[in-house]
Amino acid sequence: MINVNNVSLQYGKRVLFDDVNISFSGNNCYGIIGANGAGKSTFLNILSGDKEPNTGSATLESGKRMAVLKQDHFAHEEDTVLNTVLMGHQKLWGIMQAKDAIYMKEDFSDADGIKASQLEEEFAEMDGWNAEPDAASLLSELGITENYHHSLMGDLDGGQKVRVLLAQALFGSPDLLILDEPTNDLDLKTITWLEDFLLDFKNTVIVVSHDRHFLDTVCTHISDIDFNKITTYTGNYTFWYESSQLALKQRSSANKKAEDKRKELQAFIDRFSANASKSKQATARKKMLEKITVDEIKASTRKYPAIIFTPERDAGKQILSVQKMTKKNDDGEYFFQNLSFEVNKDDKIAILGDNSLAIKALLDILAGEATPDEGVLEFGQTITQAYLPNPNDKYFHDDPQNLIDWLRNFSEEKDELYIRGFLGKMLFSGEESQKMSNVLSGGEKVRCMLSKMMLSKGNFLIFDEPTNHLDLETITALNESMINFKGNIIFTSHDHTFTQTVANRIIEIGPNGFIDSLKTYDEYMNDASIQAQRADIL
Repeated sequence: MINVNNVSLQYGKRVLFDDVNISFSGNNCYGIIGANGAGKSTFLNILSGDKEPNTGSATLESGKRMAVLKQDHFAHEEDTVLNTVLMGHQKLWGIMQAKDAIYMKEDFSDADGIKASQLEEEFAEMDGWNAEPDAASLLSELGITENYHHSLMGDLDGGQKVRVLLAQALFGSPDLLILDEPTNDLDLKTITWLEDFLLDFKNTVIVVSHDRHFLDTVCTHISDIDFNKITTYTGNYTFWYESSQLALKQRSSANKKAEDKRKELQAFIDRFSANASKSKQATARKKMLEKITVDEIKASTRKYPAIIFTPERDAGKQILSVQKMTKKNDDGEYFFQNLSFEVNKDDKIAILGDNSLAIKALLDILAGEATPDEGVLEFGQTITQAYLPNPNDKYFHDDPQNLIDWLRNFSEEKDELYIRGFLGKMLFSGEESQKMSNVLSGGEKVRCMLSKMMLSKGNFLIFDEPTNHLDLETITALNESMINFKGNIIFTSHDHTFTQTVANRIIEIGPNGFIDSLKTYDEYMNDASIQAQRADIL
């Protein structure tokens, strides 16, 4: 389908790719992974032709059509929503435009008639008469209702534009589909729809994503960017991660005999292969996993941050009581009303809801950064909070400082070595700790906020979309830390794995009420009686 031959790319002394040779083909979905800055998006740009490597080339098989999820949300401001989707099939769109131009001529000639006839024939062969209904159906399935289909893209909000551009990439069943972070700004319901769409998709998919559940669900292969090379492994992300960690552990155990190491890794592969029966692509994946050999698994060079939340004190009997709390937006519409719940020992609560502003309002109130319109909340005397807000820009743009001085502002202990220890856990060591707080990337800001949270030693943690901007390594470390945390957590996240593995209780809020359930996320979403209740509160 698409072949990468002898591709090399470097910026100055920094080498991203060194003589990369790889192919992507068949009814397969390839997840491109790599450490932050490894060149994942750059590699996709090389595949799509938007970036020229220093040497080598990426060649699409003749006669095949490629579609790419565009990241420029302002590229179609003057186009209608429906036309933006149709433009995803460039050849079909070109025929449609050419036809319209001919039919609009005032001096329609015989030659025009012949040309129009040829175009109509091509149009029919490409199933053009179903193009607009198919595009409209795709939009509706992605949550863009019919009343928006003839609106201008410039009139849509950011989340709606993301869905339209995703529909543009998916439209017309391309032979090769390239998706860079397709789940960004999508809710869990839409992500699930996209997973199902890609599982049924019959052509080749290449995707970059930081959503582990998404990668596990849709990927048949993982292509890992490491050592300036790209190596493809059969299986999904979890298989790659666990086998890579095991390989690293074995490499570090110098006293073990080589054959013992080999047997341990082979046993892991056999066990994982047996568990593949749970997948929607069970049979095909199991056959592929059975072909894996131990020699294919390499230890990764990635660094994982050490995220360790250690409460200064244990929580007492009273943790948090919320009684009949109500909050409205600026237009007087309810975010939520009469919300009441008690937080108990060991509760880790995921907050769900269709309105992200309502969820943010609730988390801000719990963190003491906003007040309710009605009702009360009361924390126990032993409770100390730590909050990761989203967005977090207000913490970084006033009075720029290096990261040591920035973090020192939030610490009673001012010793530099003490401060450096918390920054070092988040991989800000050496010169990195001297970065200025006003020039950080989104991911660096979140890592700084996590350092601040660790330093606070709170026993009640509040997170608003904590995985935003983070790479897979930091997401994995944070996920494990939240699972192991001994205090209480209230959080919201669009990351399925996060929500499923951390939360043991779900509270869903809406303008007409709330649901409080002692279930995991998957149990909650699969409970038919709860789904009936959800329609009443949202």
